[in-house]
Amino acid sequence: MADVTPTPAADVDAGAAAARAGAPWVAQLGARLLGPIQWVPAAARARVGAGAALAAALLFPAVVRNGGDIDAMANALAFAILALGLNIVVGFAGLLDLGYAAFFAIGAYTYGIVASGQVHPLWSPLWEPLRWLGLVGRFHIAGAPDTVQMHFSFWLMLPGAALVAAFFGILFGAPTLRLKGDYLAIVTLGFGEIVPIVVRNTPTLTNGAMGLNGVISPQIFGYRFGVNALPFYYLGVVMIALLIFISYRLKDSRIGRAWMAIREDEIAAGAMGVNRTRLKLLAFAVGAAFAGATGTYYVAKLQTATPEMFMFPVSVMILVMIVLGGTGNPAGVVVGALILQLLQSWFLQDVTQWTHALGRLVGSPWLQRVELVQSIELIFGIILVVMMLFRREGLIPATRTTAALSLAEQAAQPSRGGIGVTLSGIRKVELPVGTPLLETRGLTKRFGGITAVRDVDLVVQPHTIVGLIGPNGSGKTTFFNLVTGLDVPDGGRVFFMGRDITGRPAHEIVERGIARTFQTLRLFNNMTVLENVLVGMHARTRASAVGAVVRPPSVRAEEAAAREWALEVLRIFGNRLLPRVNHLASSLSYANRRRLEIARAVASRPQLLLLDEPTAGMNPAETMELADQIRSLKEMGLTVLLIEHKLGVVNDISDRVAVLDYGEKIAEGRAEEVQRNDDVIRAYLGRTSAARV
Repeated sequence: MADVTPTPAADVDAGAAAARAGAPWVAQLGARLLGPIQWVPAAARARVGAGAALAAALLFPAVVRNGGDIDAMANALAFAILALGLNIVVGFAGLLDLGYAAFFAIGAYTYGIVASGQVHPLWSPLWEPLRWLGLVGRFHIAGAPDTVQMHFSFWLMLPGAALVAAFFGILFGAPTLRLKGDYLAIVTLGFGEIVPIVVRNTPTLTNGAMGLNGVISPQIFGYRFGVNALPFYYLGVVMIALLIFISYRLKDSRIGRAWMAIREDEIAAGAMGVNRTRLKLLAFAVGAAFAGATGTYYVAKLQTATPEMFMFPVSVMILVMIVLGGTGNPAGVVVGALILQLLQSWFLQDVTQWTHALGRLVGSPWLQRVELVQSIELIFGIILVVMMLFRREGLIPATRTTAALSLAEQAAQPSRGGIGVTLSGIRKVELPVGTPLLETRGLTKRFGGITAVRDVDLVVQPHTIVGLIGPNGSGKTTFFNLVTGLDVPDGGRVFFMGRDITGRPAHEIVERGIARTFQTLRLFNNMTVLENVLVGMHARTRASAVGAVVRPPSVRAEEAAAREWALEVLRIFGNRLLPRVNHLASSLSYANRRRLEIARAVASRPQLLLLDEPTAGMNPAETMELADQIRSLKEMGLTVLLIEHKLGVVNDISDRVAVLDYGEKIAEGRAEEVQRNDDVIRAYLGRTSAARV
């Protein structure tokens, strides 16, 4: 697999260039000190950093030796795990969940109910298998029916509660994830309020407002944790390490890229083959599973659970932890969670005591009454506002800076002659004689009283370039939306390779072999060039969430092949995009963004490529270069349907041209024939001007 990581030498050159440009002496000193580190590969640096953090966590109890501090750190680890789960939902998938504490409560009460003696159902033979497994016992009282005494294992319920919470995540997400933005936040807020109310009003299961007491603590190899914080601390470290590992595996996978594509632009994600509903439900389920496992850990540690432990302020606190640490960055999220939780349990208590001492010293009753811990929600709010105003990317941003390009890499000149390489993933489609690749019959779309597309019949034969032209507002982009599943037609049918695809969702149409670009650029701006192209391949890869985490040989081979294909596609634009594979899409020039959008569409291995004004914003030299490249794609086996306002491009590369006006097809034929058509002249120039021609 090709290495796409910027070379250390480029980092050193960039630092030296900054120093020569007159950087402050501190920056120059930092560049000299960090220069040798830059020679170490990024992956190696990450492994060393992770190892050092794990070693520090394991040695913490031996260094501190204070039971109260260890207990506070164990509690902080619980909230760090919660933050990792919410980061899946908010940071990866971009779904604002203000009721996340509800899943925390579900996990806590799932374990608490079966490990506290709260429920005692009547004994029946159906319980016998569980008694044989040691999960329940038969309780006998003379003169009364036998009942069941539950003592489910903590180690069994840790994943069990995660699955229960994940189930409720799917159950809650299925009807609500059609909402977006503020509406989704409000609905999740309501769910977060409903769960504590249900807990209070089901005393037979949860003991109501009094809460569950006497929850059994974990036991391993005959050792009972009890109220000792030390084993819980080490258990928390193991859980954090495992869930950080899972988070990074998911982030750097097909699933993680799909989540981030939904976060960046949900419409574009669907047009690239991402099943938005399924992926959003998956994000909700994974985030809920993290919270469910945390609830089991937390209630086992405290040996009690009350509704007040899972109220709305908990959800807000976790959200602030994510914003502080760095949205989308698992390591940053853990750092943010530990900082805020220890701020609450350590620092604010110490500052409060110092303030009281100062008040006694100066004789100030007001200072003696200050309780900073009680103002924690106000402090969290201030932190949130400050971070959003001055450092929205968080303390440890999810995106990393990249080395500057060399002068040779930046000095790309437009070239003619088309694509100088071949694409191994493009194959010519073979259809029965007389079967068009794309056919629309009577295609119609209305928006209220406006008919955007009216009874359009269009046939696109394989291995051709068809230009679709017309004045602004003539319905061209709406026609594309109908073909690609972004809009549902009010009438007519769409056939692709002889099969009816009318009304199919966008991701299914991509799977069948149709890809597109957009009139207004819809890139995933906070993802790299390479990641954008890999998202385009989503429909051609199959790794599941479990496969993304475990990464068996088949998944590793698929990911390696996907990256090779992505680099192969990027090469069709020469050195325009390839040197920038690790740059964010938002950092590209406008022309390179256009090229990237085409590369992303080609990466899906389509048979039909729909290009919506691909040369818009390009100068004449760049326009001619791209026109040659589009012609080369046809020669490789692609069929192209092209919307373009630059008639020179249409005349140069189109085999046939269709013209729309007010949603109707008014002409079709070869370019020179269409341009002589009176209806076309009238549509472009108007009736009065056309009469003078």
